[in-house]
Amino acid sequence: MSATDRETYDELYRSAPAVWSGRPNRQLVEEAAGLPAGTALDAGAGEGGDALWLAERGWRVTAVDFSPVALERAAAAARARGLADRVEWVHADLEQWAPPAGSFDLVTAHYLHASWSDRDEVFRRLAAAVAPGGSLLVVGHLLGGHGQHHAHDPGVLYTAEDVAAALDPDEWSDVVTEVRERDPGAAERTGNPVPDTVLRARRASRAR
Repeated sequence: MSATDRETYDELYRSAPAVWSGRPNRQLVEEAAGLPAGTALDAGAGEGGDALWLAERGWRVTAVDFSPVALERAAAAARARGLADRVEWVHADLEQWAPPAGSFDLVTAHYLHASWSDRDEVFRRLAAAVAPGGSLLVVGHLLGGHGQHHAHDPGVLYTAEDVAAALDPDEWSDVVTEVRERDPGAAERTGNPVPDTVLRARRASRAR
């Protein structure tokens, strides 16, 4: 990821006391609400809404983002909510940072829109971080048909099928790729009604 990408996001976070709502993403709630609490990796954590939601439900979370401005804000929110001991905030660029393999019961990533030189390798590293029997959840904005509503360069977008193609089929089961309607509240706040492209998968307990 370029220095320009990082600077752009830092400027975005400095532009307001809170850029996002602070609430968890809809697809995370739908997929993780029924999971037993364990260890989680929140890749691209931003201001920490997802990480804090997981922590409140008993998860121990490693939350990674390349914006120190966002992470400082997220850490302050964790302290205010009595969750500082449940979340580790990691300042790192996912293009260069390798999470520990097989270490997390849940790896979740929402809207990782960045100009990486090898996006498939980033997804492979995130998938490798899932423990046997654990879950992977990757969500993005749907490619195509977004017209004037989408502020992102189409080159930084991806589909659930793109993520699935990076997974070793011998290591994964229950691989589902879907298009889902975006949270209406988020669509209204951001002016972006583009549906979500969602991959969810479970890592096999042992290679098949």
